[in-house]
Amino acid sequence: MPDIPWSTPAPPAPDAEVYVMASRFETETLVGAFRFFLKSPGIIRQIRSAPGAHGVALRARVFSRTFLTLSAWQDRDALYRFARSEPHRSSSRAAAAFMRESAFAFWTAPVSALPVTWAEAEHRLAEEAARS
Repeated sequence: MPDIPWSTPAPPAPDAEVYVMASRFETETLVGAFRFFLKSPGIIRQIRSAPGAHGVALRARVFSRTFLTLSAWQDRDALYRFARSEPHRSSSRAAAAFMRESAFAFWTAPVSALPVTWAEAEHRLAEEAARS
């Protein structure tokens, strides 16, 4: 399945730091993976119009039932406001029913580090898993 490449809804100031989130989701079943995948474009559209969003990307491996997301935000509060808003809020609650595993990593980075690479996201997620 194709990735949704990094896009920048609202460029941050050149000297700013951004709050980055990487996530990894694995569904229990292939049906769950297709459900997750079909909801993804709407959530990506929501991020692109969310206040404080500075970047978003999705790596979808539907047949492996695995998804990675990357997003960059003005600050933690902007990310949390997005996460509590619709349709993300109800979609994430519904996805919990068919999710095998989910993992998250958060860090700050200079704007010059954008776009964040998938290698960096996977590294950060692995570090977070090792701490758990």
